[in-house]
Amino acid sequence: MPSRPVPATQEHAVLELAKCSPLLRARDLTEHSLPTVVLSRLVAAGKLERVARGVYSLPARQLSEHRSLAEVCLRVPQGVVCLLSALRVHEIGTQAPFEVWIAIPHHSPAPRLDQPAVRVVRMSGPSLTEGIEPMTIDGVKVPVFNVAKTVADCFKFRNKIGLDVALEALRDGWSQRKLTMDAIWHYATIDRVANVMRPYLQSVTA
Repeated sequence: MPSRPVPATQEHAVLELAKCSPLLRARDLTEHSLPTVVLSRLVAAGKLERVARGVYSLPARQLSEHRSLAEVCLRVPQGVVCLLSALRVHEIGTQAPFEVWIAIPHHSPAPRLDQPAVRVVRMSGPSLTEGIEPMTIDGVKVPVFNVAKTVADCFKFRNKIGLDVALEALRDGWSQRKLTMDAIWHYATIDRVANVMRPYLQSVTA
């Protein structure tokens, strides 16, 4: 049985929605009572492009360098951008991760994404809920840990990323005046790394 044609007015409505939402999801259409079949029709017609599974954009649209973070957060809504990816967002240190580092609750299943690559870190309690700084990236509200929380996390997960990366983040964040001692001490206490960080905090303020 042949498929029913999609009214041109629906295609127009989806394209208008894509203009307002640089990264468009199927659920966005559902919220506006539009059939999701329109997406595949528009992709086939070259009017939309699929940038990731379930995520679409207007062709050749200029998106930010952090687009991958927005893509992941659309598909992992319980996650928070952390560690190396957060350092990159805050322009601290020299790390340029090819993976998106994201913190999720201990009980949540690991996301299975074909692209972009994701590196999962498990957190719970205040370590997961405090220090979140929402940022808008390509029209998507992306939760990112703030600078002080990210630096504390680098020391907490120094076995994963390396102590040298944590030290670079601390020194660079301090020299750029993106950190205060009160803030870094607060998150160091939450992450239970205050004793670990104490001598390094003393060295940067000496």
